[in-house]
Amino acid sequence: MAENSHIQWTDSTWNVATGCTKVSDGCLNCYISTTPPFRMAGRKFDRPGIGGATDLQLHPERLEWPLRWRKPRRIFVNSLSDLFHARVPREFIAQAWEVMERTPQHTYQVLTKRPERLARVLDGLPLLPNVWLGTSIESDQYVRRADALRAAPAAVRFISAEPLIGAPWSLDLTGIDWLIAGGESGPKARPMELDWVRFLLELCEDSGTAPFVKQLGSVWASGLGADKKGGAWSFWPEDLRVRQYPAGSNRTLGFEPAEGSW
Repeated sequence: MAENSHIQWTDSTWNVATGCTKVSDGCLNCYISTTPPFRMAGRKFDRPGIGGATDLQLHPERLEWPLRWRKPRRIFVNSLSDLFHARVPREFIAQAWEVMERTPQHTYQVLTKRPERLARVLDGLPLLPNVWLGTSIESDQYVRRADALRAAPAAVRFISAEPLIGAPWSLDLTGIDWLIAGGESGPKARPMELDWVRFLLELCEDSGTAPFVKQLGSVWASGLGADKKGGAWSFWPEDLRVRQYPAGSNRTLGFEPAEGSW
């Protein structure tokens, strides 16, 4: 559990489940097994490549943690797992949903690589205005996830194009409120072309989607003297220095805007 997250677009993380299975190319260099909770417990992926898995653990003792936080905050749900993993029971998701309903002062950011499960699991659960649903799209090969996200009931829908490892030319942002873009970090990082990010910013402008450029990646940052993830704005081209949240979210929930705007 992180009271204060280092992820630029959130404030805290809430890991009611930990462990996952690699389902697509964006998962290949997954960071979770390198985090302190996994290293200390000796939890690793059982094999490299898509299909590699760590044991998935539910943590019901953590469900009520957000009830203790009075001040509004953005909360990334399951940074070390996927709430909509096939092995997370619907009953457990419903319990998490109840906590999110009881804490309307917070904004919950739920990100999944399994958006096809969203509509089925959420059937019968209330539409919560403080819950944002998102899916990861790392290249053109996975733009179909946006269609599955659009089919799910959500107050706010968002896409995480991170790690962006391929051109997203076919992406449709219709009905998408927010888009995060970022390059891959770490020793095995794959390159991200800056023109891919510029293309996404144009899409955002056309569709009215709020863009948030998180980082430009380790490959881009190498040799520049910048931070290892390529997140230092002073090194960026000026046209990529854009960090916005969905319309009205900062004002309504009392959050300070991130630096940079159009």
